[in-house]
Amino acid sequence: MATIQPGSTGFILAGGKSSRMGADKAFLELGGKTLLERARGLVADVCGKVAIVGDRARFGPDAIEDIFPDSGPLGGIHAALTATRSDLNLVLAVDTPFLEPKFLRWMLHRAATTHAIVTVPRLAAGYQPLCAVYRRSFKGFAEEALKNGKFKIDPLYAKVRTCPVADAELNQLAFDSRMFDNLNTRAEFERALKAKI
Repeated sequence: MATIQPGSTGFILAGGKSSRMGADKAFLELGGKTLLERARGLVADVCGKVAIVGDRARFGPDAIEDIFPDSGPLGGIHAALTATRSDLNLVLAVDTPFLEPKFLRWMLHRAATTHAIVTVPRLAAGYQPLCAVYRRSFKGFAEEALKNGKFKIDPLYAKVRTCPVADAELNQLAFDSRMFDNLNTRAEFERALKAKI
């Protein structure tokens, strides 16, 4: 399996309001790096290109801004797929520092070798839409939903060919589903600091 999936782009969704954290999550430091730096390094390990979806005032002139503001993560996915030139697009939230490069490489490889529009982990707790690979054609489905004021991502998976990666498969491949844990609150961040990742 290639270290970097050719013709892929990785997008880091960093545009959230971080209201439960009380500070901009992207710039919180964990293990000597900000969450944004960690995410950028992770994505650069597995994708040919890396881009940030968020405000240019916060993340610089190359950041990709939402076309449908205040529409949550679906707006970020839509913005990424509008900007991309790649067919395979890895989308990650900035606040998931436990993800393993080996798993992301495996998922990109799975996406490249199937005809699925979306390749996404589906745990017992539900889909993980912010650690998923989206083909560019998903943009049309996202745009239609956004125009209708529908911001939930999961219902769109029923409309396209989706390749879910279940808990059982993760276990079989020795991937720990705890890597999908994200840092939403100060308490979760403090626990991550103590874990010394």
